[in-house]
Amino acid sequence: MMRINLLPHRQLKRAERQRQFGLMALMAAVAAGAIVFFGWTILGAQKATQLERNNRLEIAITALDREIADIKDLKDQINNVLERKQIVENLQTNRSQSVVILDELTRQLPEGLYLKSIKQSGNLITLEGVADTNARVATLVRNLSVSNWMELPNLLEIKSFTLNGIRVNDFTLTVNLKAQKGEVAPTNKKAGA
Repeated sequence: MMRINLLPHRQLKRAERQRQFGLMALMAAVAAGAIVFFGWTILGAQKATQLERNNRLEIAITALDREIADIKDLKDQINNVLERKQIVENLQTNRSQSVVILDELTRQLPEGLYLKSIKQSGNLITLEGVADTNARVATLVRNLSVSNWMELPNLLEIKSFTLNGIRVNDFTLTVNLKAQKGEVAPTNKKAGA
């Protein structure tokens, strides 16, 4: 004889499958929540670590900028001291130069000619004077060109005029100082950065 099962086995299997699906969905949701939570925590920790590194770098950069500014100030002070030292050395070296220049000019000055002014700017000396003839000025130029202390005389201007009934020549000339052996030429160094 045949047996027929009248129990609702299909409904029971379906209910069991739904319960298992519900449990698996709940486990998947919990696992997904845990993954999101751990991922969020890890990303937050990495973000906090990176922000801390950035803050440390900014503090270090600020400190280094201050040190660079201090170093620049020190370099400026060193350059100022070196410039002062150079000026003092030049003054020490050239302190008798004006005496030598005046002595040389008196030796090279021909008769009938006198100087009204002598100006020195670096190695360039400008002479202004009066001569009774143009030949006296030419003689002065020749004498200065063979001088031991001066070179390259350049006659800038010569004018004739009458003074108290006497015709005289007013002149302006420039002459360079020769660089003497053993004398260090002054240098103008500017620090660059």
